[in-house]
Amino acid sequence: MLFVIPILTFIAGCSQMGDKKPADTVDVRDVGTMEKKTEKMSSMILDIIDLKKAKVTEPGPGALPCSKYPDDAGVQRMHHPWSVYDVPFDDLSRSFERLRTELPQHDWKIVKDGPDGSPAKTPQIVANSTRDHFSADIRLLDQRRHPDKTSLIAVTVVSDCFRDKSHEPRESN
Repeated sequence: MLFVIPILTFIAGCSQMGDKKPADTVDVRDVGTMEKKTEKMSSMILDIIDLKKAKVTEPGPGALPCSKYPDDAGVQRMHHPWSVYDVPFDDLSRSFERLRTELPQHDWKIVKDGPDGSPAKTPQIVANSTRDHFSADIRLLDQRRHPDKTSLIAVTVVSDCFRDKSHEPRESN
């Protein structure tokens, strides 16, 4: 089984948002619509990766609570981790390089491009959508020295924090 690297806190849907807003002023959106938009953003990145023979992990996006808000506030974000694997490392590496070039051409601003903070110094790109409130954390995992592991490109797409239309705020007594 493949494991996607957990996304860093700084892009957990709030990297573009600055300071925390009061829960009742967070944008209201429909979860279903946000799920589709998250899939679209992930699909755009997969198209740039352009590895037709690669396998892609299946789980789709899901909603997670935004950690800076109380659970009962109904503030959440969409979170979509996935990976591309089962192709030669050189193909993965070329695709990772293509992301550097093409993400800005598709309205993504690269805000970090370099090694992550792990001991392996895994290559990492962090990008924010300039049109939509999404961030992406993309890493190239080189596992060629570990025959029991698989090299891959790990991608995590997250939205900014929002309140679901169907959330009913609790009344205060």
